[in-house]
Amino acid sequence: MTAAAGGGPTVRRILLGSQLRRLREEKHISREEAGYHIRASESKISRLELGRVSFKERDVADLLTLYGVTDEAERAPVLALVREANQQGWWQSYSDALPNWFQPYLGLEESASLIRTYELQFVPGLLQTEDYARAVISQGRRRLPREVVDARVDVRMNRQKVLTEGSGPRLWVVIDEGALRRPIGGLKIMRAQIEHLLDLTDQPRLTLQVMPFAFGGHAAEGGAFSILRFPDADMTDVVYLEQLGGAVYLDKREYVDRYTIAMNRLGLDSCSPDETIGVLRKMANGL
Repeated sequence: MTAAAGGGPTVRRILLGSQLRRLREEKHISREEAGYHIRASESKISRLELGRVSFKERDVADLLTLYGVTDEAERAPVLALVREANQQGWWQSYSDALPNWFQPYLGLEESASLIRTYELQFVPGLLQTEDYARAVISQGRRRLPREVVDARVDVRMNRQKVLTEGSGPRLWVVIDEGALRRPIGGLKIMRAQIEHLLDLTDQPRLTLQVMPFAFGGHAAEGGAFSILRFPDADMTDVVYLEQLGGAVYLDKREYVDRYTIAMNRLGLDSCSPDETIGVLRKMANGL
C-alpha cells in the first residue's frame, strides 16, 4: 500500500479518503461498522472517504487496525499523510470573507497540473486585473463590506501566482466573445483587462482562445465550467460548476467525459491562439 502525498491539503484529504475506502471495501466492512469502531456515524465515514472533513490521527490509526493494516512500515506513510492533509491552505486566513463552497476549489486549483476552463460571462479569475476583479466582485453585491471585497480581491490576486511559479498548472482557457464585449467596470478597466490578456499570451503554460459570436451555437450549451486534472494517478479529474449561491463538484467518469468532449470541441471551433491575439488587439483598439 502506498500513500501518495502530492498536491495541497485538499488533494491529500481526497487521496487519504480514497485509500481508506479501498481498504474498507477490500475487507467487506460496511461504513456503519467502520463508524461504530471509531465512535462515529456512517455519514462521518462517508465524509472522511470523500475527503470533505479533516482527519484525526487516532481515528485513522483505529481504522487501519480494523482493516488489517498492522505493519508499522505500511501504517507510517498513511499516518504521515493525515498530518499533511490537516495542514491549512494559504487561503484559510481569508476564510471569513470567502464562501464555504468556494474554498475546496482553491485547494484543488493549487494542486492541479492542468486546468481547462470555458468562461461565458467574465474573464477567468486567474487572468483578471485587480481593477477588473474588484468590479466583478463588487457588482451585484452592493451590501458587501469594503473589507470583504478587499479580501476577495487579495485572494484572486494570490491565486494568480500559479501563472509564474515553475510548478504551476498548465492552463487552457476559452473565453466567449460576450465576456470580452461586456464592459465590466467601464471602458478604461475593460481596455486594461484585454491588454493584460494580450500580455499573458506570452506565458508558455497558457493556451488562450476566444469563442467568437460568428460561430453561432457551440458545444458548451450548459454554460461556464472548469476541468481540473492532477498529477497523482489516483486522483480523478474534477469538473467545477459555479452557481449563483454555490458550486457543484463532479468527478464521476460519465460527467467528466461529457465536459471533456465539450472542451475539446470548443478548442477546435474557437479562434486559434494566434487568431485570438488578433481578435484581442482589435477589441483593445476599439475601446
